[in-house]
Amino acid sequence: MVSNLRRFGARLLIGSVIAFQAIAIAPPPATADSGYALDLAGKRDFVAQKNFVQCVGASMQMMLNIIGPSDDRSARTQLNLQKLARDLSGPTREGFSRQGASVRGWMAGLNQLEAGPYRLVGTETLDQALRLAAKAIRETNRPVGLLVWRGRHAWVMSGFHATADPLANDGFTVTAAIVLDPLYPHGSSVWGPSPKPREALSPTDLGRQFVPRRQGSWPGGVGIGAATMSSLAGKYVLVLPYEIIPAARLIPQPR
Repeated sequence: MVSNLRRFGARLLIGSVIAFQAIAIAPPPATADSGYALDLAGKRDFVAQKNFVQCVGASMQMMLNIIGPSDDRSARTQLNLQKLARDLSGPTREGFSRQGASVRGWMAGLNQLEAGPYRLVGTETLDQALRLAAKAIRETNRPVGLLVWRGRHAWVMSGFHATADPLANDGFTVTAAIVLDPLYPHGSSVWGPSPKPREALSPTDLGRQFVPRRQGSWPGGVGIGAATMSSLAGKYVLVLPYEIIPAARLIPQPR
């Protein structure tokens, strides 16, 4: 798979090959009184989107920053990631020209760069989505993607606050999600202000912008068919990691 990455990296104009290593987070102590908190992101992992259509490219860039030992905040990398996600987004409906990238391309791009494996998951409730996201972050030491604004925008969830460690107590409740909105500080006149990078939002505050994806169908495509994608309509949609990746698998983005 590494050879495949090198070929793909050349296509994206990725320069010298320096291995990333998966982050090993030492979990803070969890007690019945204090609860449990974990944030994988560092202060420099946040990257603002360079224009109003590159939220997926910027979210991928932040996720790669979080996973790797160093940060890439360059406009070139973000554009390359956006193009990759757009290329992998599948066909669009007739007469529609895609400016951004789809959640399908977001997931497929991370997997193509061996930041995965990631998969798309839809849940019926916000509580279910937060529990899945928190458990995945805790198990894999990798961030989760959130499809917000009914499917029109991308956020990254880098951590959480919970009543207990998700790996130690299956009865945990997520009390806050730590998020990064690449549109910060602009926000939306419809959906509200952007949270500050790595701000911990209560489920109530998160639920004002992280809402079920709009109803509708997807055209068929390679990798994930229309039936699978359409099953996410009306759901809270996550770009979810589900396995721990081995060390030294990722190629860094251009500096």
